[in-house]
Amino acid sequence: MTTTELTGTSASEPTSSKWMALLAKPSAARVMVVGGVLFTLLSLTRMITDGDDLTSSGTMSTTLRVTTPILLAGLAGLWAERVGIVNIGIEGMMILGTWFGGWGAWKYGPWVGLLLAVLAGCVGGLIHAFAVVRFNVNHVISGVAINLFAFGAMRYLSELVYTPDTGGGISKSPQQKGAIPRINMPFLSGGQIGGWKSPDMLGWLEKKPFFLLPDIAGVLRGLVFNVSWASVIALLMVPLSAWVLWRTRFGLRVRSSGEAPAAAETLGVKVTPLRYLALAISGGLAGLGGGFLSIVMSNYYQQGQTASRGFVGLATTIFGNWRPTGVLGGAALFGFAEALQLVGPESLPKLFLFLASVGALAAIVSMVQKKVVPAINGALAAAVLLIGYFTIDEVPEPLTKAAPYLLTLIVLATASQRLRPPAHAGLPYRSGESH
Repeated sequence: MTTTELTGTSASEPTSSKWMALLAKPSAARVMVVGGVLFTLLSLTRMITDGDDLTSSGTMSTTLRVTTPILLAGLAGLWAERVGIVNIGIEGMMILGTWFGGWGAWKYGPWVGLLLAVLAGCVGGLIHAFAVVRFNVNHVISGVAINLFAFGAMRYLSELVYTPDTGGGISKSPQQKGAIPRINMPFLSGGQIGGWKSPDMLGWLEKKPFFLLPDIAGVLRGLVFNVSWASVIALLMVPLSAWVLWRTRFGLRVRSSGEAPAAAETLGVKVTPLRYLALAISGGLAGLGGGFLSIVMSNYYQQGQTASRGFVGLATTIFGNWRPTGVLGGAALFGFAEALQLVGPESLPKLFLFLASVGALAAIVSMVQKKVVPAINGALAAAVLLIGYFTIDEVPEPLTKAAPYLLTLIVLATASQRLRPPAHAGLPYRSGESH
């Protein structure tokens, strides 16, 4: 078979048309090309504006840390909706995870705390499943009830268990015993081999005044320097979820239960037990995210620790088109905005230049594709952002925190035709009845 037959283009077709055809395909090649172009633009922005924090290892390390609980909440929403249940109660399940994780880490150490956080989240997921599967309660109402119950119940437990004598109180637990170990990769980020400290190659390259290479080194070093094992476990949930849901018989049955449960039952799939199991997994992931907040990002439980991350996780589920890798991308977007605010808030206005260049590039691509309206929108957005870059010296913190939500709304509005939720997610269903 010839190259022409494989690509579907003629030898005389312009190279730009071939690139457009590649970008139009929802493939790994498209993701790599788009990601490479965007990262190159970010590197150019860093050099032009002298904004080293945009791609520094410190920013990326903080991004990984604040991304992790949002990622786990997003995966919790993914597992629930793939089996046909909308899990508004993720926030409450994360609250259960923070409390039992903090209590377990105080009493028995951080690893036991994480395990208890997962188990507490599983219980929350099973309660939600019992309400919506057994009694056919509206999914949203059940989820909201779990959120309210978790907040009130954990405050009551804190009043019973934590006293000033223990170093805690009604709104927080005593500090935990020990901490989950962190890792530094030898040679890449200066990790130790025995008692010998190896070279920090990525740290050395990050400081060089080059184009692109220091940015790559900064991103990679942020992923291998001072990384908690809990973060590693959370990241492994992404490929594990993808493999289970799309490469196993169990995953096929879960997805069929969310797409067409009545049809799945006619083929012998037991939808009800699957929904209980999937909601237990969903709750466990949410509980793990809560435990991460109280054990890794802090060393004690504190009331309000989740800070609506459960709802942010639901947004990443939609943002990621109900796929694990998409959820990871959405969580990283939220995490990067928050990390930049924590590490280098003075670099936030410099992002306007990067976003302006992205808008201009989108306008050019739309013009080549002869899409007039998207081209005009991209050009207008680029112009507004460029004006913002030259006129704004400091971005208010409330606007910074709202930026990921605004970007999510823009993506959902512009890409709504490409987003496809599970067909039966959130709809009432009783096993065995005629539908």
